[in-house]
Amino acid sequence: MPATLLKKERWTLTVDRRLKQAVMAEARQRRVRPAQVLEDLIREKFNPFGHTDVIDPTAYVRTLRRKSRETTDGEFLANLKRWEKIVS
Repeated sequence: MPATLLKKERWTLTVDRRLKQAVMAEARQRRVRPAQVLEDLIREKFNPFGHTDVIDPTAYVRTLRRKSRETTDGEFLANLKRWEKIVS
């Protein structure tokens, strides 16, 4: 009996033109495929507390520093308390 070849399934997405341009620009900047950019975004959304799979540590630290400048001390403490409740 001949072995049947598995057919690779292809997906197509219809997206907003501005979103597509943003993804393409980010892919060019990182020098990766656009699908990789989307996969990284999805992985980040499903694992918001993860830092082990950070691809570009420098950009990650810069982003954290920008976010920390925007939050007040009270918001920071509230976020820590909320995180402690989730972990424990």
